[in-house]
Amino acid sequence: MSDNSRDRELGMNRKITRRDFLDGVALAVGGSVLAASVPWMHGLGFADSTFAPEKDPNYYPPALMGMRGNHEGSYTAAHSLRDGEFWDSAGKPESTGEKYDLVVVGGGMSGLAAAYFYRQRAGAKARILILDNHDDFGGHAKRNEFRAANRMLLSYGGTQSIESPARYSKVAKGLITEVGVDPQRFYKAYDQKLYSKLNTACFFDRETFGEDRLVLGMGSTPWPEFLSKAPLSESARRDIARVYAEKVDYLPGLSKEQKYARLAKISYADYLTQVCKLTPEALPFFQTYPHDLFGVGIDAVSALACFESGDDYKSFTYPGFAGLNLGEPEKEEPYIFHFPDGNASIARLLVRSLVPGAIPGQSMEDVVTARADYSRLDDAKAPIRIRLNSTVVQLRNDGPAASAKEVSIAYMRGGKLQSVQASACVMACYNMMIPYLCPELPQKQQEALHSLVKVPLVYTHVAIRNWSAFQSLGIHHIVAPGGYHTYTALDFPVSLGQYEFPGKPDEPMVLFMLRTPCKPGLPQRDQCRAGRAELMRTQFSTFERNIRDQLARMLGPAGFDPARDVEGITVNRWAHGYAYSPNSLFDPDWPDGEQPWVVGRKPFGRIAIANSDAGASAYTDVAIDQAYRAVGELPG
Repeated sequence: MSDNSRDRELGMNRKITRRDFLDGVALAVGGSVLAASVPWMHGLGFADSTFAPEKDPNYYPPALMGMRGNHEGSYTAAHSLRDGEFWDSAGKPESTGEKYDLVVVGGGMSGLAAAYFYRQRAGAKARILILDNHDDFGGHAKRNEFRAANRMLLSYGGTQSIESPARYSKVAKGLITEVGVDPQRFYKAYDQKLYSKLNTACFFDRETFGEDRLVLGMGSTPWPEFLSKAPLSESARRDIARVYAEKVDYLPGLSKEQKYARLAKISYADYLTQVCKLTPEALPFFQTYPHDLFGVGIDAVSALACFESGDDYKSFTYPGFAGLNLGEPEKEEPYIFHFPDGNASIARLLVRSLVPGAIPGQSMEDVVTARADYSRLDDAKAPIRIRLNSTVVQLRNDGPAASAKEVSIAYMRGGKLQSVQASACVMACYNMMIPYLCPELPQKQQEALHSLVKVPLVYTHVAIRNWSAFQSLGIHHIVAPGGYHTYTALDFPVSLGQYEFPGKPDEPMVLFMLRTPCKPGLPQRDQCRAGRAELMRTQFSTFERNIRDQLARMLGPAGFDPARDVEGITVNRWAHGYAYSPNSLFDPDWPDGEQPWVVGRKPFGRIAIANSDAGASAYTDVAIDQAYRAVGELPG
């Protein structure tokens, strides 16, 4: 079959709203096709004083499909700055004449929280400006909206859930409570029975395993029976079943503490082959197990991390530890604390508090279906303003850091270099970018910040006409160890407020698909750098073709037709995704206070540093806690 014939069969020739003009068109450059299709895109990128796309009544980024996350236009100025080219043609910033008590760089969870905490400290009249390079607020807590079968479907572009809210700090717990979140309500909102009779399948692809085969019952069928249907060698089947079934102490003679130390310094791949004596032929089956949590495969994750991680929403786990007598991994709360749009609803609740009128309503239920009014975010009469499509390129203390009284912040917006003044600044952006924005930082601090290489990943969401193919197969998850997307799942079943989850198989559904573009065999940081480069080169059409092809190969025998059944596709590309967390395979045991995230977050004059990067953990509570710390470090 020719490539063109295959594309037609997959539905690549079919129109998907807002697909064609989001493939490679820079949102901040004003592409003609883009502007013709979305009225509020007219004028984007032109250097004039009228640049204000957010004021257009049709401006509504959550409904955009195509390439989202680090979307086109959001990183152009930053990459130019990184490459040492920006100031060659930028000229001198033009002052807006604005002065603020605080400027926050980054409108993600940490940036919004920093504004919230600063207002608590300074009072309701405090003048605060939040600058963000994206066309929407929330950072990784991004909202994705679809329309299918005349109904709105919601999903998350990044941050999925409130992870173990009982373990939140007093500060983080206090903030989400104050903006209206009650985690106990999810025990009713999250339907824990809907998928109870559906299982997990494993898709073996022909490129990796020699043939396409979907095998049902992963984790629910006895492993020998499940593996007997898999296109694996007899030795691989035997060894996989063995490590799952046997309870052998593979580290005899070592104390519990010594076992922990040994597991911390050996990759899970080496643990399986060198310690558990698994045949190397079986490694491709396990290779991508850690992708969702760590962003790299079993070659770059320690055996200890795999033992401790657990699986909150999967029906299988990592084998090889049952006989080590290490105890059970710590039990977490159920993985149910999930808004229909993920933690985007928390970001929206924060914006509701900071900019009254921008998001109507007053509860965690009504925020789910409320439509944000982006024209209200940057109101000159409001004490707190959120200015989107604005990339900060320079921060300077006005004078020596120890005695500075103000901070000057320069940013690109609509092709124009502008500046504002502030009494203080919180940097809540990607920490590895900060040395480019503030080159006066001490060299040791710059090196620490540069070392915090974030993990690239892709959260793809596909709106489909119905999910009857999943129902007929009796599955709600598909693991694809060698697939372009290594994990596919029906969305989390949450109904909250007026939003009703599509709980019937004949109703439209959103599928979640995960891709982590790591490069096995390299140290973690190098894998992340290589994966980021790949992501930035990959066009939306490549993603779409792979999405349609993979869904057809996995679900086609159950009646799924990608040309007929795909209603919309949003690819949330996060070239800078998860915050860097220490990896015991590659990182030393730093002395307390010398960890790079601790060194990197030190305040510099009137500039403080927040974000989950500063806590070395990609979780919402960490982002909130780091915002609180950063605000507390600002001069009085």
